[in-house]
Amino acid sequence: MSTMQEYIVTNGRIFTGDSEQPFVDAFAVSSGRIGALGSLDEVRASLQSEPEIIDLAGSFAMPGLVDVHAHLGLGGRQLAFELPVLPSDDVAEIAVKVRDWSKNLAPGEWVVGGIVGSTVMDDLTHMDLATLDEAADGRPVLLRDDTMHNRWVNSAALEILGIDETSHAPKGGSYVRDRDGRLNGVLTELACGPAEAAVMDTVVDIADFHARAFTTAVKTLNSYGITAVQESATMDYALRTLHDIDEAGELTAHVVASMPSRPFLEEGINGEELYDVGDQNHSEHVHPTFAKYVLDGVPMTRTAALIHPYRCNHPDDDPNFTGEPLWDADELTSSLLALVDRGLNAKLHATGDGAVRMILDAVQEVRRLRGWTARFHIAHVEFVHDDDLNRFAELGVVPDASPYLWFPSVMQESMKKQVPAETFDRSWPLRRLVESGAAVSGGSDWPCAAPTPDPWTGLATLITRANPDSTVPGQLNAEEALTIDQAIAAFTRNPAEAMGLGDETGMLRAGMSADFIVLDRDLFTVDPAAIHETTVCRTYFEGRLVYEAESDRA
Repeated sequence: MSTMQEYIVTNGRIFTGDSEQPFVDAFAVSSGRIGALGSLDEVRASLQSEPEIIDLAGSFAMPGLVDVHAHLGLGGRQLAFELPVLPSDDVAEIAVKVRDWSKNLAPGEWVVGGIVGSTVMDDLTHMDLATLDEAADGRPVLLRDDTMHNRWVNSAALEILGIDETSHAPKGGSYVRDRDGRLNGVLTELACGPAEAAVMDTVVDIADFHARAFTTAVKTLNSYGITAVQESATMDYALRTLHDIDEAGELTAHVVASMPSRPFLEEGINGEELYDVGDQNHSEHVHPTFAKYVLDGVPMTRTAALIHPYRCNHPDDDPNFTGEPLWDADELTSSLLALVDRGLNAKLHATGDGAVRMILDAVQEVRRLRGWTARFHIAHVEFVHDDDLNRFAELGVVPDASPYLWFPSVMQESMKKQVPAETFDRSWPLRRLVESGAAVSGGSDWPCAAPTPDPWTGLATLITRANPDSTVPGQLNAEEALTIDQAIAAFTRNPAEAMGLGDETGMLRAGMSADFIVLDRDLFTVDPAAIHETTVCRTYFEGRLVYEAESDRA
């Protein structure tokens, strides 16, 4: 890492993200903070000594990106330890990968990996389960889907979990059966927790495992230009691991934690007991200031709470079924009031427009009774009823949008099979949210939908609303496209403010953390269709060089 204490960045196009001074010729960095900004002469004159110079050589520099929604533990362990599967892989391709991966494992060792596409998960049968069994050669298998809400396990894993054809799933989850009424190995929602716990029980050095996973995750974020992130389902082990990494001086991003308020996809403590662990693990760069609420599931498994009924795809489908929220409205309001009284904020998962409305109603009551101090995010705002769009700005609720979930993900194909056209055709209404005054904030939701937290694909699709792959035609609700300025704000200053870090990062402004990146292209002049190809040349966190592309190294 670079350890220069004082230097000037100049000789390139520098975008600050600060509306009062959006572009400058130079800026100073001193002891990890931004100093003067302006012309090179003005910046030189602000310093007492002759500083070193970082010569951009004509490159484009901007604030480090801010990811408002990622799962560092899952993403980091996937990159560090697990079998990579592409969402586009079919069952045969998955079986080949499982078979090849198994060759390097001990007998009985778990095959763990992902990501299985929703379009595959939709139609799995007991014959596909048999294919997975054969590929694993007796080893248990756990594969995560592109929503991270569901798992596909094989028969050896089902046996370890004590699940057979007569078993009943836990409340809030299911053991999926195919059209013949046979188990296909798919576990949904809260049925996934015991499977994840069974895998973790086999890890010998759990502390080292977590440390390597989170370190890998943060270094990967840095490589994509991300210097601040909201970890969106933060368990007790994650809080302790991140705290220890930070105390060792090795955490190279600001991390805001979101602690599950109830049992989630991983087994462990939650609610007040977990919040206490958060209180004990605040550190310079770790901020356990949010609770995580899950209001519904996902549309693909018809567990999202909608306003209009799901499509009827089978003769026995209920034509009035809208999905079931996981919270009662009064219960949610009471819980949020208690959370605000504790001094915490809330990130609330809601993939259905019915769940979104329930949250907005609850926040309206919280605002009436407790005022405007607490922060509220709704993730993922795929579906928002027209009547509720203006309420985000009116109530100070942040739309946490994950554009990677629409392109290049296959999720949309699966959603379209389930969600009524009147809802689907208005999906991701981000332009109208921005125009209403809502602070739309971008997140990767990594490792959901994609194997990396690459923000450039997400930023590009906010503008193009099209798949970066030119061979895939069409746009998704194209009238909701954002401008380049709006898209960059959604990945810098908006999420920083939403996370409570608006005075620390997300812009280049005097006194703020010197978190900035150097790119291979000017985002304001390049064709938006090429933004997804953006390469980060260098990433600086608190003034230190924490990532440098191979091509930039001397």
